[in-house]
Amino acid sequence: MNPAHTINRPAWPAHDAVVRPWRQRQRGGTRADRIFAEVVAYVPPAIADLPVAAPPELVLLGEEALVAAARSDARGRGRSAALGRFMVRSESVASSKIERITPDSVALARALAGQGKSAPARSVVAAMEAIHGLLLRAGSTGRITRDDVLDAHAALMREDSDPGDRAWAGRFRAEQNWLGGSDHSPRDAVFVPPPPDLVPNLMSDLIRFANRDDVPVLIQAAIVHAQFESIHPFTDGNGRIGRALIGALLQRRGVTLYATLPVACALGAMRPRYFEALAAYRRGEIDALVRILGVAITVAADEAGVSFLRLRALPGRWRCLLGVPAESAEDRILEFLHDRTTLMLSDLVTHTGAPADTLAGVTDALEAAGILREVTGRLRERIWVVADVVDELDDLERRIHARLASGAGAGAGAAAVPTSSGG
Repeated sequence: MNPAHTINRPAWPAHDAVVRPWRQRQRGGTRADRIFAEVVAYVPPAIADLPVAAPPELVLLGEEALVAAARSDARGRGRSAALGRFMVRSESVASSKIERITPDSVALARALAGQGKSAPARSVVAAMEAIHGLLLRAGSTGRITRDDVLDAHAALMREDSDPGDRAWAGRFRAEQNWLGGSDHSPRDAVFVPPPPDLVPNLMSDLIRFANRDDVPVLIQAAIVHAQFESIHPFTDGNGRIGRALIGALLQRRGVTLYATLPVACALGAMRPRYFEALAAYRRGEIDALVRILGVAITVAADEAGVSFLRLRALPGRWRCLLGVPAESAEDRILEFLHDRTTLMLSDLVTHTGAPADTLAGVTDALEAAGILREVTGRLRERIWVVADVVDELDDLERRIHARLASGAGAGAGAAAVPTSSGG
């Protein structure tokens, strides 16, 4: 019998290097790009059946993270649909920021209302749909399947501005990709994922590992995420789908039931260390990523729990502000707003059945009270954001970044988070 693999440097297998011939499909770049003849790609190990044993330190960190996640999730009970949408919005924005996709708030509001022309904003909205679908299925079925991942990628890439990447939405790549270096060849790449012919089997192996129930949840989530990023199975969108898999695994294992945790926001606050930990995984070193993910989950859970309580209190605060009786028609409008981040007049017409002329006065009053904030600056097809909701989500991101910047993390795990060698 093979001894159980422990989560430390010598025990978990490093990636293997394979050499493959390389030829440009379309000439471009420098002469060095054009004469580049072979590529060294790195293939992650098969992990579906590897035994996993964790040192006590990481077991403790995992327990702390899961307790924090469960405590936060319990605060979302009772308003699961609204809080789920709010957190998915926060998570998709944060995950997209890691990929340098950063639409402004006005463009995002327009895209959420179906009127956006900004490609980055549409990309974030597509990420919301992709993340929501993947998490919903993992939570409802208790499984993560290959089709779930492909469907999430199809949803993510439907608005991609690159026709080539859009054509591969929901399909594994058929060409060699690489990270960093030249745009025209894998010359000087930071990392070259496995050749495309190996991707289907590697993904099948990863899916099997993701559906095991004998691995500590935190360690399983870290390995699933890192393995996916190493495989890099798609032409684009790998980072966002890979981070969505963390939330999907928490749903599948029953850690979260009511709301998504903004883990990507916390990972973004530790971006250099997070990328260093992913690189370390390729060398067979898993500890760093497990620690970083443990801190990310704990901090995200703690701060999301605060936001959940604040969001739940909004309708009552609005009622007092406006002097609206409970259970009245006006109160029902406030409850409707509580479930949204953006609003158009047509949304209220559909919800209430009242004429637009009548409801225009309602939106004016809500805007005057500071409950709605208009973001389009025009008279027709106006779009509002629900100010307190959007501001709370922005404040959630600020709190997470401030807490991690100050070094305040997750108990035993906080002190163990590695510092960036780049300062």
